[in-house]
Parts: sequence; C-alpha cells; structure tokens
Amino acid sequence: MKGTIVIVDDNRPVLDSLRFILKNDFTSIHTLLSPDRLPSLCIEKDVDVVLLDMNYSTGKQSGQEGLYWLNRIQDACPETSIVIITAYGDVDLAVDTLKRGAVDFVVKPWTNDKLLATVHSAYKLSRSKKEILRLKKREEILKASLIKEAPDLIGSSAAMKEVRKLISKVAITDANVLILGANGTGKELVARQIHALSKRCKELLLSVDLGALPPGLFESELFGHSKGAFTDARTDRAGKFEAASGGTLFLDEIGNVPLEAQAKLLAALQNREVTRLGSNKIIPVDIRLISATNKNPEKMVQEGLFREDLLYRLNTIIIDIPPLRQRGRDIILLASHFLKIYSKKYEKTELSISKEAEEKLLKHNWPGNVRELQHSIEKAVILCDEKILGPNNFSFRSGMQPRQDLQNLSLEEMEATMITQAIERCNGNMSAAAELLGISRQTLYNKKRESGVGNRDSGTNDQ
Repeated sequence: MKGTIVIVDDNRPVLDSLRFILKNDFTSIHTLLSPDRLPSLCIEKDVDVVLLDMNYSTGKQSGQEGLYWLNRIQDACPETSIVIITAYGDVDLAVDTLKRGAVDFVVKPWTNDKLLATVHSAYKLSRSKKEILRLKKREEILKASLIKEAPDLIGSSAAMKEVRKLISKVAITDANVLILGANGTGKELVARQIHALSKRCKELLLSVDLGALPPGLFESELFGHSKGAFTDARTDRAGKFEAASGGTLFLDEIGNVPLEAQAKLLAALQNREVTRLGSNKIIPVDIRLISATNKNPEKMVQEGLFREDLLYRLNTIIIDIPPLRQRGRDIILLASHFLKIYSKKYEKTELSISKEAEEKLLKHNWPGNVRELQHSIEKAVILCDEKILGPNNFSFRSGMQPRQDLQNLSLEEMEATMITQAIERCNGNMSAAAELLGISRQTLYNKKRESGVGNRDSGTNDQ
C-alpha cells in the first residue's frame, strides 16, 4: 500500500516492533513517543492511518489522554483513520473510542495477522474518505463553472416592470412556474432570473429542450436508464430529474410533450420520485420546476392535446412574457445593450444608432422578438463602415408579414408562414432560421415536415 501511517506509543520497543511488522505495507511510516506533534504531522504528511496508544503519563491508565488526542486528530484530519492500541483489560475504553470516531482497536498483546487486517481495513476506509472528499471538491468546482449569473432583464416598460415584480415574488418560493410567450421573448432568461433569486441559487439550473427530444428518448432523458434497458444503454445513466435534484429543472417547450408521456411526467411531479428505465428502484428527487411554452396550454387542454391535471401541476404561477412589439422604447434599450456587446466583440468601438434608425426599429413588428433584434444588431455591426448606424444598416425583408396580415390565418397556417419567412430571410440556412424562430434545428425540421413547407433539401442548408 502506498500509504502513510503514524504510530504513537510511549514504549520504544512497541514502536520498533510495529515499524518492523508494517514496513512492507506502507511506503511512509512515522513513529512518535509523544502525541504532541500528531495533529500537525497528520496535516503535513497527509496521513492515512494513526495507531494511537491511550496513555502517556506515568501512573495514568484512564485513557483520557488518548481520548483527547483522538478528538484533536479528528478535528485536524477527519479523513484519517484512527486505530486505538489498548491493553487487554481496557476493552470497555476501546469500545468508547469507537463511539467517538475511531475505526477499530488493537489489544496488547496482538497477533500480527489481526493487526495487519485491522490496519489494512483502516487504510482502505481512509482512502475512500479522501476520494469522496476529492469528488465533492471536484463537484463544487464543476458546479461553480456551470452556474451562470443570470443577465438582467432589460426594459422599463410597464409590461416588463410587472414581469420583474412577479419574478421577485415567486422566486423566493418553491412554487412551480409556467412561463408563456412567443419564441424569442426571453423565457429562458426569466427562468434563470427566478433561479438566481431563489434559495436554490447555489445549485444547478438544468435546461431541457423538450421540443428537440425524439419521443423514444423522452423517458430516458428525464428519468434515466439502467444498463441494458435498451440496445444502446451500455451503462447506468441518471436522468435530468436526478441531476437537477437540489436545484431547478427548466423544461422548455413543455407543450411539445407527447400525450402518452405526460402521465409519466405528472407522476414524477406528484410523487417527487423517479424510476429509471429498466429498473424498479425508486429514486427520490428534490427539484424546483419551471416550464415554458409558446403555445396556449388551455387551448391544448380543450383540444385533448394536453392533460388538464398536468397543467394544474405546472401552472401554480403563470408569467406571461409580452412580445417585443408591445414593449415600446424597450426596443431601443435592448438595441443599445446588444450594440455594446457586439461593438466589443467585433472591435468596432464608439458605434451609435441614429435617431432615424431608432425610429425604424420602433416601427418594425419584430415577429422574432428579442432574438430577432439581437441578430439585427449583430448583422449591422458586422457590415457597418461608419461610426453611426443609420436606417440603411437595418433591412427587414418585405416577406415578413406584419401582424395584421396574419390575423385571419389559422394557427397551423400562421406557423407555416412564419417558418417559410424565417427560412427565406436566412437564405435557406436552417440553423440560422431555427435560432431566429427560437427553436432547435431538429424541431424546425419536424415542424417544416408537418406543415408541408417544401422539403428538407429544397433550398436549405445545414450550416
């Protein structure tokens, strides 16, 4: 064993004997006649095992000295295993040390086999404790790197003030929240704000795009699976519910959950427990649930597409995010915010937006909401040659129909129209169109196929 052991006994022959017995089992052996240096030595040498005698002062046999140093070692090095050396008549004292944290005891005179077995077990326990501590520290580092500081919600309009007010009230609770709003309005940003202001802010917020999940992977992704549960299940895997336990789980595009999967989701939320696919073991989970959709969930319930009992479970609190066109001069505040970001990114400092350009931005309908505005500013910064962005730096395709032209369309027709316009606007770039619409590329392909908008290879690319 490549470990370190310290032997403490006021009897030199005992120390020499133990060193000889253990010389082939530890790479580093330290012996002390007095325990005075013991705590500092344990820290300095990263000691795995301490063999500790109970008495050091002449005439004292109470074992109180040993108990004192036992406590000192535990305070200084809680991962170090302590094995007590005691006389035959002090078994009761040795048992007391076990209650106080020692891992085992050796009775004088000992047998070498028993001594070695005891020390080996203590060493393995110490290494396990240190490995657990190492993994916990690693987890803390990884968690700290994953916990993102939520950007501020920009806007001074009455609608956004109301949203921020609602966020501040609901964040301090553990109530489930359903966020409604069109694509690109900032639903995930609102979820991050709620998490950042909650009691769970030091834990993870995990996001799951349910719209991008193939139906066959829904259960595995959310609840996990056991090895052999299906063809590609080569190892056990925790689902998002388990991974987010202690923190917040954000289920985006909750309206896309297949009806047959909604019962399993409801059961997990009601019972606060999950069962991995291919296993019978029940795993308790502790999550704060935030979900979001760009659909009308009540209408989906009426149409039989969404379970009413699941909706009640999700919408303890509803936060409705207004579209950008209803936020007034928030458009200019957001434009200035994105201008600072992209001016720095593309090293074009001192850029500003002219009054005429601001008027053009205010008049635009923004069907892609904040995400569209962000892309418009980035594009303008990249292509501009002047210090001031004018109206000509912002081009909005006439093919993007204003809101009033869409009013007489059905929901399916409106969706197909928006998909067509987004693909045209992005010159067939499906990745860019998906981002503009606020959905994943796979979801865009699925919706494109369902709505009959062209075909996957017609004038599109996967960049």
